[in-house]
Amino acid sequence: MPKSRIRKKADYTPPPAKQATAIKLTNRAWVAPVMLAMFVIGLAWIVVFYVTDGSLPIDALDNWNIVVGFGFIAAGFGVSTQWK
Repeated sequence: MPKSRIRKKADYTPPPAKQATAIKLTNRAWVAPVMLAMFVIGLAWIVVFYVTDGSLPIDALDNWNIVVGFGFIAAGFGVSTQWK
């Protein structure tokens, strides 16, 4: 029985190296302090509302003071998306 021919395979050549594109990270040192400040203000707003039985921080808002406090906390989470 005749032997089959051995095919010579081409040597592996790796794909050309891609040049790395420089990612410019801007200095966002303001993000962490603003985020934490929003969290603390929102928490303090809600705590003051409950401790004073609704007479502070703004009496006219009544129970909407809780929404304002959670609004500050939500804004803190919104700012946190800018953190790198």
